[in-house]
Amino acid sequence: MNLKQIKWQSFESQASLDQAAMEKVIALAESSIKTRGQFHIVLAGGSTPKNVYTLLKNIKTDWHKWQIYFGDERCLDSDHQDRNSTMAFEAWLNHIDIPVQNIHTIPAELGPVEGAHVYNQTLSQVGDFDLVLLGLGEDAHTASLFPGHSWDNNLDALAVFDAPKPPPLRISMSPARLSRSKSVLFLVSGKEKQTAINQWKAGDLIPASTVTCNNGVDVFCFNVS
Repeated sequence: MNLKQIKWQSFESQASLDQAAMEKVIALAESSIKTRGQFHIVLAGGSTPKNVYTLLKNIKTDWHKWQIYFGDERCLDSDHQDRNSTMAFEAWLNHIDIPVQNIHTIPAELGPVEGAHVYNQTLSQVGDFDLVLLGLGEDAHTASLFPGHSWDNNLDALAVFDAPKPPPLRISMSPARLSRSKSVLFLVSGKEKQTAINQWKAGDLIPASTVTCNNGVDVFCFNVS
């Protein structure tokens, strides 16, 4: 990615980052609903997105016009506490009036191969997203795209067999599919992410840098510089 396409923004506190992220989601939702009658958002796992989801449950919007997807998932039982979808439901989705058919969870309980196959079919019916939310790992991974791995960018959803973080079996959207969005927003908190940020700013090829966006990528940071 051209580093000039990345818009870095640092915040003085976790609360201010969370608030700004929530406001960006709301603005994009309102704009998308106004222009095309729907808002398609891809969710990330992790503690920083969870903060934002907790704020979003209290906003006023037409939830029936939201379509929710997930950037990656761990191959665990559908109600397992370590799944990204479980976190999103507990922090946000269980508390709002959104039709169940508008929430497109990854069927990772089927295993990486079958689950990725089914989610590829789901995503093939979907155009560009309006917003993709992503996090950044200490090792510079994003979604379940890890350093040293290669990906078939012709696929929307990928089977992951050897994630270096448990569990090893996962499903992830490909960099190309995550990049098919009007907006991409990374939420990055914590000094342990500093090395990954340094690699990114130096132009190193890391998983996070494989996700691009025609409108540029926003990176909201707290406690990293």
